[in-house]
Amino acid sequence: MNRDRTKMNMGNMINYIKSRIILRNLVLAFFILIFGITFIMQILKVYTRHNHDIAVPDLAGLSLTDAMAAARERDMTAEVFDSVFLADFEKGSVVEQHPKAGRKVKKDRTIFLTMNAINPEKLAMPNLVDLTFRQASAKIESFGLKVGHITYEPDLAINVVLAQRMRGAPLQPGDTVVKGSAVDLVLGKGLSDERTGIPNLVGLSLEQAKITASDRFLSLGAAVRDQSVVNGEDEMKAVVFRQKPEAGSGIMLPLGSAIDVWITLDSARIPGHISIQDSTALN
Repeated sequence: MNRDRTKMNMGNMINYIKSRIILRNLVLAFFILIFGITFIMQILKVYTRHNHDIAVPDLAGLSLTDAMAAARERDMTAEVFDSVFLADFEKGSVVEQHPKAGRKVKKDRTIFLTMNAINPEKLAMPNLVDLTFRQASAKIESFGLKVGHITYEPDLAINVVLAQRMRGAPLQPGDTVVKGSAVDLVLGKGLSDERTGIPNLVGLSLEQAKITASDRFLSLGAAVRDQSVVNGEDEMKAVVFRQKPEAGSGIMLPLGSAIDVWITLDSARIPGHISIQDSTALN
């Protein structure tokens, strides 16, 4: 009897030990599995920089040295991609960047900069006389210049360039001008007392508005900025949210008349909430 009881106790003990070993192995395997998964996830995070997106700093208006320093502070690099000359910007400053400020990117991303030239490029003024306004506009843009103020004078050649000027002075073909300068144009408006309807300029950039107005033999007058437009770069991106006189008012203007416009970067101010980005993309 005692021998059988001893054998039974030994069997129970062996079964108990086996169950403890199995349980311990299961627990050990569980922790190894958890550790393995955690380790792999950490490796993947390091490899893909998961959850480590960084906001691109705003480098507009900074010198190249300051822009590169600001980029380094965010674990990024800055590199000059292009240069232009804009009279509204400080020489040697950043006028544009890609990616845009505020965009989320990975560490070590390169920010490409467009700088305002310290020594602006100079070129020979092309001849625009006798070209239509659209032809002259295309030629001005191809030379890296901008269309400035447009005025009209009585002439048989309707909407054709009669003279080219800069800051009120006559501008002759071959004259040296700074790239990015604005060229003022004098266009013919015909010899009659003909009048024209008022186009709708709301939602257009200033350049688009100039072309649209010129198609009706009109010009832009004052361009009034709201509080969202603070510099020349903003002005290039802004769109018209109000004009005077208004389109559809039934008023017929004499050829050569000017339309005053108000511009903004705030899409909420534009009837129909026209996207500023979509509008400027058309330029």
